[in-house]
Amino acid sequence: MQETGVRNGAHGADKFGLKDLKAVHWNLTEAPLYEHAIRNGEATVVAGGALCAETGHHTGRSPKDKHTVVDALTENTVWWDGNRKQSKEHFDNLYADLLAHAKGKALFAQDLYGGADPKYRIKVRVYTELAWHSLFIRQLLIRPHRSELAGYVPDMTVIDMPSFRPDAKRHGGREGSDTMVAIDFTRKIVLICGTSYAGEMKKSVFTTLNFYLPAQGVMPMHCSANVGKNGDSALFFGLSGTGKTTLSPIRTARSSVTTSTAGARTAFSISKAAATPNASSCPPRPSRRSGPPPIASARFWKTWCLIR
Repeated sequence: MQETGVRNGAHGADKFGLKDLKAVHWNLTEAPLYEHAIRNGEATVVAGGALCAETGHHTGRSPKDKHTVVDALTENTVWWDGNRKQSKEHFDNLYADLLAHAKGKALFAQDLYGGADPKYRIKVRVYTELAWHSLFIRQLLIRPHRSELAGYVPDMTVIDMPSFRPDAKRHGGREGSDTMVAIDFTRKIVLICGTSYAGEMKKSVFTTLNFYLPAQGVMPMHCSANVGKNGDSALFFGLSGTGKTTLSPIRTARSSVTTSTAGARTAFSISKAAATPNASSCPPRPSRRSGPPPIASARFWKTWCLIR
């Protein structure tokens, strides 16, 4: 098996059960991921240098195909009226079938952090079938310093395999669906298949944090935030696409999007969902009319707030 990139030599793909792979490309940076995506026919470069990929019939997440394993940990702690159940046997079938499907394939792996606060963040290893998915998740979660990778051991593993189609009877999925997102909170494993929509990876990490953090006295929220000149704070709530990100880095405010901070009045901390430098070093956000910047150099301002 060919391996490129940097990883913990004592904790490779075999630890997850991935065997007989053609290759694993570890923690590749933007340029080689661009090259792989273009060479493999996954995406094209459009005007301005952005990488453009099609997600197939899924243009967003598929919440009806998201399943959670029912076991001693989750039976009485998950609100099952709003979540789909999956037996451990069905999950194990899917796990085994995905591992078999991966044989002979070249995979891309990223070792990342979900959350900025060292006290609450989770180490996430993400295996993807597509190079552009690896590029996507590399931007949406936090990248460790390269020196940390040699000793990196994941707390959670995500395997993202769009080309695999689940079987409703064998895997416990929704009848007639060719998509599944399966989460085992006990083993901290997420299996994604049948969808090329890359946002399922990010959301699965946040779902895991949403499950574990309340028990630690932390309330995660889907919002953005900033801090005013006098230290007062504001949280912006809303559905995706309604302007939270646009409002968060207002230049007249002392933006807290990329920092971990605790205010005496509100006792909140901000965890970034992307590896973003200090706000002062970021370029101005492009207008919608000017088109997106290349993803390789884009700054993502998404914010994940923790209330303590």
